[in-house]
Amino acid sequence: ERDARKNMVILAIVVGMILLVGLAIFILNRLRITRRQKSIIESQKLIVEEKNKEILDSIQYAKRLQSAILPSMKTVSENLPESFVYYAPKDIVAGDFYWMEKVDNTVYLAAADCTGHGVPGAMVSVVCSNALTKALIEENRTKPGEILDRARELVIERFDKSEEVVKDGMDISLVAIQTDSGKADWAGANNPLWIIRANQDSVEEIKADKQPIGFHSEMKSFINHEVQLNKGDSIYLFSDGFSDQVGGAKGKKYKSSNFKKLLISIADKSMRSQLASLDSSFEKWRGELEQIDDVCVIGVRI
Repeated sequence: ERDARKNMVILAIVVGMILLVGLAIFILNRLRITRRQKSIIESQKLIVEEKNKEILDSIQYAKRLQSAILPSMKTVSENLPESFVYYAPKDIVAGDFYWMEKVDNTVYLAAADCTGHGVPGAMVSVVCSNALTKALIEENRTKPGEILDRARELVIERFDKSEEVVKDGMDISLVAIQTDSGKADWAGANNPLWIIRANQDSVEEIKADKQPIGFHSEMKSFINHEVQLNKGDSIYLFSDGFSDQVGGAKGKKYKSSNFKKLLISIADKSMRSQLASLDSSFEKWRGELEQIDDVCVIGVRI
């Protein structure tokens, strides 16, 4: 009986040692696998970080290229001393852009919103900006309505060269101001022109044609509107990014009606102060929420 008990103890010890050795082997194996996985993950992390850096560098370079098609603030202020441009891309590059050219005593100014945002929107913006410049400078289309008609043709021609169906384009508000007389011509594709007359507390709106610069099922010639602007009057051209931004206590859109009220409330301020007010109002409304679209607002006081 004593021998049997002794054998049982030895057997238990042997089995226990085998289990311990097996557990040790299992743990060592898991550690090896974990280290290998960690090494692979770290290697993949480095690859991803390198790729992200390459992508970010490319986008930053794209921003420099896109900035080259935008008029500088110096150019804007030289041609229109009392003016501002509030330009806030959602991403590094934008689908929104602003455009300016001067021919004799007429300043051409536009706020445009191309399909999409980020890199795709920026690529479309280059095509659309070039179309505007070609129509005005190379082909001498001087009326905004004519410029938009020709720009649409050029944009459609450009995208028709692709083997894929591309229906991208832009919405735009384009004004031509004769700086000596205050006479102006305006045309718009989906985006209107707002005028706040001197000493008035209401917005005079000229509605845009309900069609984009791009392919549309019912394309018509853009209407050219003639407007007389007087000293002290202010005009505003913009994309829909500001009014479409969600925010506030209930996370709703800012809306066009509130945008009008905001502009009326700041219309008597200097253009620099109006720019600051727009920026602070937008950021306050947005709060911690993500910016949903590019924003472009241009103000000019005659």
